[in-house]
Amino acid sequence: MYGNANQELNCFRECNKASRQYKYFCVFAVGIIAYESIMGYYIRVLGKKLDNIPLEELRQVSRPAVLHTEENGDAWKQLILSHKSGQEIAVIEKNPVVEGQLGADELQEFIAEISDNRPESAATWLQQYLPSVKVVYAFQLLNGTDVEDGWIPLRRLYNAVWKHAGGILQADGEGFSDEGGYTILWQFSESVTGKWNMGVLRDGRWIHFEMDLGSDQHRKAFLSGQLPDGAKVI
Repeated sequence: MYGNANQELNCFRECNKASRQYKYFCVFAVGIIAYESIMGYYIRVLGKKLDNIPLEELRQVSRPAVLHTEENGDAWKQLILSHKSGQEIAVIEKNPVVEGQLGADELQEFIAEISDNRPESAATWLQQYLPSVKVVYAFQLLNGTDVEDGWIPLRRLYNAVWKHAGGILQADGEGFSDEGGYTILWQFSESVTGKWNMGVLRDGRWIHFEMDLGSDQHRKAFLSGQLPDGAKVI
């Protein structure tokens, strides 16, 4: 894991056949959250290092899953992680932050989006930090995460990319992290529950703690940029 990394990834997806909505359950070392999405579910590394990541190293950490690409060498732009059976676990895209291209457009969307989120101190920090991001690694989770422990190689691959690229993390329906992997901006649904590792900014440094996401008292404090009373400091 990179730095003081947050939770270990273990995501599941259920489909409501009537509404065709997907419900994602992400299980981590400290608890469970649940949220729904009609669109594909993405987690991202917002990296500060644009250097190529050796493909063979990524293949090693992804085993027993298989990592495919149509490109040669380490200058890949897209990878497909799949089980040996061929069922796909995730699609990974590398998008450098270059004006007029997807990486830059996505980053600008994030900067505009977070202005309406809280805590305000975290939103301000992110608006100052995000322009320094040089590359976006987008992981789209597919059905293969739900079977044969597909989340295990996905987690190892995600962490390996983060270790090389540095930077912060973003997950749909969750929020953004600091450089240690602790969630600092609230983008969860109102129905979310479980224990989660969070961070609030105090005197220019991040204070990390375990939060009860379903607690109104914890939510009120966090959204105000405060450490909740009784929260376990990490």
